[in-house]
Amino acid sequence: MILVFGRSGQVARELAALAPDARFLGRAEADLSDPAACAAQIMALRPAVVINTAAYTAVDKAEEEEARATVVNGEAPGAMARACAELGIPFLHISTDYVFDGQGDQPRGADDPVAPLNAYGRSKRAGEVAVAESGAGYAVLRTSWVFSAHGNNFVKTMLRLSETRDQLTVVGDQIGGPTPARAIAAALLSLAGQMQVGRPSRGIYHFAGQPATSWAEFAREIFHQAGRATEVSDIPASDYPTPAVRPLNSRLDCADLETDFGIKAPNWTQGLAEVLKDLKHG
Repeated sequence: MILVFGRSGQVARELAALAPDARFLGRAEADLSDPAACAAQIMALRPAVVINTAAYTAVDKAEEEEARATVVNGEAPGAMARACAELGIPFLHISTDYVFDGQGDQPRGADDPVAPLNAYGRSKRAGEVAVAESGAGYAVLRTSWVFSAHGNNFVKTMLRLSETRDQLTVVGDQIGGPTPARAIAAALLSLAGQMQVGRPSRGIYHFAGQPATSWAEFAREIFHQAGRATEVSDIPASDYPTPAVRPLNSRLDCADLETDFGIKAPNWTQGLAEVLKDLKHG
């Protein structure tokens, strides 16, 4: 059995579609603000592999709630991973490009130095460290700019705004990889399957949409594919201040994942077409 922490998030919902026989624990069954309870669920259910998709994801709110974010994003994954180590089963966990400082213009490798700019990034880095120190066989999948037909995300926000606006200003100097949640779910299932039969089982990997683009260009492609006439004007991130500082460079080098597991980084424009089709027919 695959045990998944998370039920309503973007990746969890895509996992449910791809792996309907998996066991999913929502907040009612496993609240990550209680790490010991999460570990107890693993010990009680004794799955073959655990995938954690649940997280504290309110990036700006985390500036005021860093302690809470660190429990959910740091301590809980560590407790889960230690339970997996005790059972001798793989643990898979999702992290973020926000562990980096956003300097430069080159893709960051998994082994590059980290220096989070905000509380959310610090909390996710705490989770990476806790998982790595747990003794479990693990894979941490850093990803970025997740989108799908579910929940709240940039694609759905742009489509909603375009219904009443013919012009939008969007940040043009933050560069990264929009990543389809469905592709993340598929990558996690591939990792889980390979790790159960002895493939490399300890490491941090990157998985983000290619090619790298800006939020403004992402918005233009959304409107192009959706047939919306809304025009986009680029603005610098400094013109759109937020409580949490975002990295300007969120490019991720995904080569290691393909080398070790044969999992290629997704093309985000193709993933966008699938999401728009889902939204149209949903």
